[in-house]
Amino acid sequence: MDITTIIIGLLIVLLIGYTAFFAYDLFKHKDEFEGDTSWWKTGAIGALVNFFDPLGIGAFAPQTALLKFTKQTRDKLIPGTMNVANCIPVLLQALIFTTVVKVEAWTLVVMLAAAMLGAVLGAGVVSRMSEKKIRLVMGFALACTACIMLASLLNLMPIGGDAIGLAGGKLVIAGFVNFILGALMTAGVGLYNPCMVLVYLLGMSPDVAFPIMMGSCAFLMPPASVKFIKEGAYNRKSALSMAIFGSIATLVASLLIKSLPLDVLKWIVVCVTVYTSTVMLRAGFSKGKAHSTAGKAETVEIVD
Repeated sequence: MDITTIIIGLLIVLLIGYTAFFAYDLFKHKDEFEGDTSWWKTGAIGALVNFFDPLGIGAFAPQTALLKFTKQTRDKLIPGTMNVANCIPVLLQALIFTTVVKVEAWTLVVMLAAAMLGAVLGAGVVSRMSEKKIRLVMGFALACTACIMLASLLNLMPIGGDAIGLAGGKLVIAGFVNFILGALMTAGVGLYNPCMVLVYLLGMSPDVAFPIMMGSCAFLMPPASVKFIKEGAYNRKSALSMAIFGSIATLVASLLIKSLPLDVLKWIVVCVTVYTSTVMLRAGFSKGKAHSTAGKAETVEIVD
C-alpha cells in the first residue's frame, strides 16, 4: 500500500467519522433547531462560498459577512457554525483532489505534516505576534508575488513548471514554508493562496497545490469542529443547510477545476493572489480589532 493510498484512507475515515458525529448531534437535538433560520438563505450562502473555496479564495471571510448581513446566525455562534458546516466540503475537496491529481507521495506527506506541525507547534509563537503586522507583511509579500507571477505569464520572467514533486533543497524549503503557513493559520492567515504561490514558485504544476492545500486543512478542521459540536456552540440548522448545499457546490466546482486548461489555472492563481493580498492589506490597515477563530484558514472579524 503506497503513501497516497494511506492518506486517502485517512481522509475517508475522517469524513465518515465526522459525518456520523455531526449527524448524531443533529438527531439528538432535532427539536432545538433555530426557528428564525432559513434553510434556503443559509443553503445559498453555503453553496456560494464553497463553490469559490476550491479556487483558493477561501470561505470564512465572505461567509461571515453573508451570515451577519442576512442575520441567519447569532454573532457568537458564527465561528462554530462555519467550522462545523465547512468541514465536510473541505474533506470532500481534499479527497477528490488527492485522488485525481498526481503528487509525488513524499512531497505530499512532508507538506501536509509540516502544515499540521506548524499549526500545533507554531501556535504559541504566532499568538504573541501582532496580527496587524502579520497581515501587512503577508499582504505586501503576496502583492509582490502576484507581480512576479504575472511577469512569468507574460514571458517577462520565466518561472513555474510542471513538476509533481520536489526533492533536496526545494523539498526542505517547501516543508519549512508550509510549516510557517500552518502556524500562521492560528493567526487567521489563510493557507490556500500562499500555498498555491509556493508550489508555483518552486517549479511545480499549479494543480498540484490543490491536494496539498486542501489536505493540510482537511486534517486540521475535524478536531476544531468536533469541539464546537460538543460544546453546542453552533447554529445546527444553519450548519446542516450550509453543509449539504456547500458539499454539492464543492463537487461542481471540483469538476470545473479539473477540466480547466493549465494556462487558465495559472491566471486564476494570479487573480486569487491579488484578491488575497488586497484583503490582507485592507485588514492590516484597518483600525478595528480582528478576533481569530480556530479552524480552517482564515480569521473572522466578529463583533459581539
